[in-house]
Amino acid sequence: MKKYLKIILLCLLGILLIWTFVFLYQKSKPKVVVYELVSPELGDLQKATVATGKVEPRDEVLIKPQISGIIDEVYKEAGQSVKKGEVIAKVKVIPELGQLNSAESRVRLAEINGAQAETDFARMKKLYDDKLISSEEYEKSQVTVRQAREETQTAKDNLEIVKEGITKNSASFSSTMIRSTIDGLILDVPVKTGNSVIMSNTFNDGTTIATVANMNDLIFRGNIDETEVGRIHEGMPIKLTIGALQDLSFEAKLEYISPKGVETNGANQFEIKAAITVPDTVQMRSGYSANAEIVIQRASKVITVPESTIEFNGDSTFVYIMTDSVPEQRFRRTPVVTGLSDGIKIEIKQGVTIDEKVRGAEKEKK
Repeated sequence: MKKYLKIILLCLLGILLIWTFVFLYQKSKPKVVVYELVSPELGDLQKATVATGKVEPRDEVLIKPQISGIIDEVYKEAGQSVKKGEVIAKVKVIPELGQLNSAESRVRLAEINGAQAETDFARMKKLYDDKLISSEEYEKSQVTVRQAREETQTAKDNLEIVKEGITKNSASFSSTMIRSTIDGLILDVPVKTGNSVIMSNTFNDGTTIATVANMNDLIFRGNIDETEVGRIHEGMPIKLTIGALQDLSFEAKLEYISPKGVETNGANQFEIKAAITVPDTVQMRSGYSANAEIVIQRASKVITVPESTIEFNGDSTFVYIMTDSVPEQRFRRTPVVTGLSDGIKIEIKQGVTIDEKVRGAEKEKK
């Protein structure tokens, strides 16, 4: 029994040794590596830079009141179209006590003076009719009474303006009716009925009643890095993509590059503006985020290869051109002159022909 056990153990040991030798032999054998072959192609390359920004109207007009008071009624809301001169809201005037007092006092004084002027005129008219005074004196009295009447009316109008912000004689020109100054779309109405508003003057911008813009004249406003700003110029075409409008792109034309940069997160950024061409079938909204792709360099009908096939060594570049495929692949390291790259493909100006094969990524032979 022991004899058989020893034989089995020796056999197992022999098998283990043989397997070890086979394993080590397999490991020591060099791997045969084959490479993907890439054919150079004729194609067009372009290098582009991307600026981020927003779509907005070229001009947004802030509608402000010319009189202080409280919003009495709001006739329009955001999203509605409005014509020039159309009423957006109505302001109710809350008179200031000092002004009201002064206006009422002026009316009383004007009425007193007017009554005296009427009495004097009646007296002068009777004397003139009796031919006791000259025409010159009578005409002077006429002018005096007319001036008194005009002053009384002016004082009453002023009182109406202080109290109501409007006079009966100038109702169509009332500053209490807030009107749009342009044709366009109302983007925002930040006030509600009952809100207090302040008139626009030299010392105060005033309360914004509404924001109105012409949505048929849109621009892209964005920023571009200082490393790219020197390669662009006014008039360049731009391809615009908008996140909210997927699968759509729009043509734009660069029309402004800021002469001054602004530091943002440690990098200098320059503002750019571009006029957008929007089809009538597309509804664009102010504030859409957008990316502007600007082509800064092009190369047409050039020999290209994937940039991953290029070996960079200092200032020199090389590719491996296949010289033989039997019994195994052989390649020749060849210097090349490269040109424009779009990050995926690169232009080969010299060193490779369209009929040659270039070594690509390696793969293990099965």
